Amino acid sequence: MLLLNYQLGISEAGCDEAGRGCLAGPVYAAAVILPPNFSHELLNDSKQVSEANRNTLRKIIEEQAIDWGVGIVSNEEIDEINILNASFLAMHRAIDKLKKKPKHLLIDGNRFNPYKKIKHKCIIGGDALYLSIAAASILAKTHRDEYMQKLHIVHPEYGWFNNKGYPTIKHRQAILTYGITEHHRKSFQLFDKQHNLNFEQE
Repeated sequence: MLLLNYQLGISEAGCDEAGRGCLAGPVYAAAVILPPNFSHELLNDSKQVSEANRNTLRKIIEEQAIDWGVGIVSNEEIDEINILNASFLAMHRAIDKLKKKPKHLLIDGNRFNPYKKIKHKCIIGGDALYLSIAAASILAKTHRDEYMQKLHIVHPEYGWFNNKGYPTIKHRQAILTYGITEHHRKSFQLFDKQHNLNFEQE
């Protein structure tokens, strides 16, 4: 059973990101402050929840959370500052969206750039341990998936409706066949090493 609080008696926001390992699209992050009596049997790390249940949970979280925010960092920004810093920036932007600032941040992972003067705790696997981080993982994942499904309409050949920009075989084969789009992360290894191809858009 996931825990509601790391520290009792203070306002905590859970933070998590989605899309860090993708070849295309932005990285998304969410910050969520849950009410003190919140619980839901379906809520878990987004990777352990079906797509249908993630979408159900998104509505519940957005309706019942004390506050929530989603931050986005574009693929161009990722190429400029690298994906680790982009993940931190996405979390900062998500926290920026909170109207009620928390006293403490719970961060999924082992590293984080401090946000202003708010104390934080990094927790490896935190999305499977704390409800607020799990809720953040659900929002980050569902908001990003929704965006990638919209991009799929413009670029259906890459299979983004299903792979959401992750490096599946179909996605890599489509890059070899069609080249890259303005949504691809040029700083990532988009092609297999044996292919000496021009990464620049025609």
